[in-house]
Amino acid sequence: MSIPLRVLLVEDSADDAALLVRHLQRGGYDVTFVCVDSPEALGAVLEEQQWDLVICDYSMPHFSGTEALKLVREKGVDAPFIFVSGTIGEETAVTALKLGAQDYVMKGSLHRLLPAIQRELREVKERRDRIKLEERLQQLERFKAIGQLAGGVAHDFNNVIGTILGWAQLGIADSASHPTLRERFQKIHDQAQRAAALTAQMLAFARRQVLQPKRLNLNDSITGLTDLLRAAIGDHIELKIVPASDLELIRADPVQIDQVLMNLSLNARDAMPKGGRLVVETRMAELDTEFCRVHSYGVPGKYVMLLVSDTGIGMDAATTKRIFEPFFTTKELGRGAGLGLATVYGIVKQHEGFINVYSDPGRGTTFHVYFPAVSGIVDRRESTALAEVTGNNETILVADDHEGLREIAEEFLTARGYKVILARNGEEAVRLFREHQDSIRLAILDVMMPILKGPEAYVKISEIKAGLPVVFTTGHSAEASLLTPEIEMGAVFLQKPYSPQELGQTIRSTLDRN
Repeated sequence: MSIPLRVLLVEDSADDAALLVRHLQRGGYDVTFVCVDSPEALGAVLEEQQWDLVICDYSMPHFSGTEALKLVREKGVDAPFIFVSGTIGEETAVTALKLGAQDYVMKGSLHRLLPAIQRELREVKERRDRIKLEERLQQLERFKAIGQLAGGVAHDFNNVIGTILGWAQLGIADSASHPTLRERFQKIHDQAQRAAALTAQMLAFARRQVLQPKRLNLNDSITGLTDLLRAAIGDHIELKIVPASDLELIRADPVQIDQVLMNLSLNARDAMPKGGRLVVETRMAELDTEFCRVHSYGVPGKYVMLLVSDTGIGMDAATTKRIFEPFFTTKELGRGAGLGLATVYGIVKQHEGFINVYSDPGRGTTFHVYFPAVSGIVDRRESTALAEVTGNNETILVADDHEGLREIAEEFLTARGYKVILARNGEEAVRLFREHQDSIRLAILDVMMPILKGPEAYVKISEIKAGLPVVFTTGHSAEASLLTPEIEMGAVFLQKPYSPQELGQTIRSTLDRN
């Protein structure tokens, strides 16, 4: 099977050019070539397409090989550049190599050409792979630094947002007979929700969201979101769903997968302001070692692939390189925070998957998202609807180092029929539990607290009385990772920032289950 090879010939002799092409074809290459013999023509073809190889005569009327070499490198073309000449001498050849040529071959010694091409093509591939890997490592370092920053501020920021949300919701409930006051509380609540969503997006990018994974079929996720997708992208865009019939399961957080689908679809919508076509497709993919080596990520194996394609404006290579960076956006000011695709990137990575993007200006964009396939049966997806719940005079121990969250928990739970004992840190929680162990039915423990962290406090509480139901509140996965495997197996998580209703329902369901 012939090897495709795009060759740019800088040669003033049509016969010599034909001879070179035949030589390459005999060597097993399927040659696509253009022949030029002037600076203007060379500059034009360098702009038009990419080349695998440049073969250049050294001496031509009105145009020298060294001028051609300089122009090629100025255009940023890193393809191997080989001189083939009948007049080049040893001293001239050395000069040419110093200027950036890879090799030179005498026209009377074309037997050297094929080995030289094979060597240079191999070396340029290795060089490009190395550069790609270095760029990826640099990108990962930048992303890691942003992730550390996001994780560092998330704990305190989520506590503040949670406090604002809590008081706003209590204010809404208490102002039912005062429409103006109720509307003001609602506006405070809505803005706090927006702030919480931005924090969640940053944590998703930083791969620090606390996941609640389930075995699910990606086709089912798409089906469940179809009506919402149609409403979000508008009537001017055609939506086509192409589900694979042989799709295997993935293990993923259903809410986060919905976020990936929605963000990719909204990105496609924005790329088609005058209308177009959005295709959401699923496939199975078997990735081998060579694919993973070339793409510098992933591991060989079986994957479920999500493809999201649009017929929009597309992107150039420079934009494509940056689309997953947080706060990078091509939209005008005020039309997005630049976190949509960064969020997708983080969610996919946290699920041990990876994502590719293919795009050309004017030709649309396609995202390929890969999730590791798993065996088993689909897990039931629980309803997220919040019901009003009440207590039965149970005593709840609430430990959190944030005063506002303790105050909201006490007011909300007391009003709904619970008794509440408050602790400012893990050590105080253990002491209070020892004093009230006969009456406390459940503990709410923040993972990150001074003196004694939530998981450490629970270990000591379990030594006093084993089997106490517990709910851990946490701002991100780095905090949740502090839980020991034994506790993690049976632990209930409540992601910050949470609403009073979410707290109440989590307490009620945990008590009822135990």
